[in-house]
Amino acid sequence: MTRLTGHILTPHGFVSGAIEFDGGRVARIDGAPVDADSVRESSQPKILPGFIDLHVHGGGGRDIMEGGDSATRVAELHVRHGTTALLATTMTAPMADLEIAFGGLQEACAGRGPRAARILGVHLEGPYINAGKLGAQPNYARPFNAGELERLNEMAPIRLITVAPEVPGNMEALVALVGAGFKVQIGHTLGSYEDGVQALARGAGGFTHLFNAMTALHHREPGMVGAALAHATYSEIIPDLLHAHPGAIRVALRSIPCLYCVTDSTAGAGMPDGEYRLGRHRVTKCLGGVRLADGTLAGSSLTMDQALRNLVDELGLSLPEASRSVCTHAADSLGYTDRGRLAPGSWADVVMLDRDLKLTDVYVEGAPIERVPHAG
Repeated sequence: MTRLTGHILTPHGFVSGAIEFDGGRVARIDGAPVDADSVRESSQPKILPGFIDLHVHGGGGRDIMEGGDSATRVAELHVRHGTTALLATTMTAPMADLEIAFGGLQEACAGRGPRAARILGVHLEGPYINAGKLGAQPNYARPFNAGELERLNEMAPIRLITVAPEVPGNMEALVALVGAGFKVQIGHTLGSYEDGVQALARGAGGFTHLFNAMTALHHREPGMVGAALAHATYSEIIPDLLHAHPGAIRVALRSIPCLYCVTDSTAGAGMPDGEYRLGRHRVTKCLGGVRLADGTLAGSSLTMDQALRNLVDELGLSLPEASRSVCTHAADSLGYTDRGRLAPGSWADVVMLDRDLKLTDVYVEGAPIERVPHAG
């Protein structure tokens, strides 16, 4: 039995008291309610649900597309920044490259390394996207292929698929995927507002990195961004303050009830400036971001602890609001009711923060994670 004391964020707000967990799950929370505004300035530890990141390409110098043990090494980097569960995210690539990545993901998804975050499954970001809106994706976009998807899902569980619904055949594929139990998001798309509304009506659950790699909002052509802001319940956003202006993030927070943060992190996360791999690309980490040679943003070096601080310190969210954006909404989008919150019976995924919102301790499914010094 593990017992932690401090200001604990429950689904009903902060309490000052103790949380106990046993067998990997929360057993008990006791305490008196405390006003959220006073928690930040208190010297007591702030105990929050562990962060959940549904868009992770790499970290610690490793890239998910490498295969082998790369996913475990990536999960080890991100857990030291408070991410207790994540989706390993693949790039648009030839089938042979995807099979290498999924070969490594098979074991990583089946178990959890002792110093790693839980890998919940795979986010397949492409290849069923629009070749005209690749962003930093390599140019291997192609029509939906059910046999290809079945083969990959047999190797490692696919939890989320990014699709451009306007590509011929993809709207019908979206319906089939949702019917088969996959979660589908709209992204890397040249689709119209009408395409987005139709895709949502047919079961798409949200949007991949809102604002990025999609048709923009114009008052006479609202585009895919307009469809998201007007109709979405869930959407990713990258709060590194490079991928989206703080003002744009504020618009999204007011428009989308369950906007959740992702890092879209690359191998450069947690590493010094330099060159790193992103699928078949070489990317450069510098000036706080990650870019292709032509200057295109190519994922990020963001970690979820910094995302939380950006939400609170730069955007002015309360700690409960920010916590929901870095864990609860993401869990809910995938249908997990026992992650992303601290309540009896939930997984004991816990982060402890100091007054400056810096991590002091991390627990994954009740197990303490040794945090070691890191660069970046």
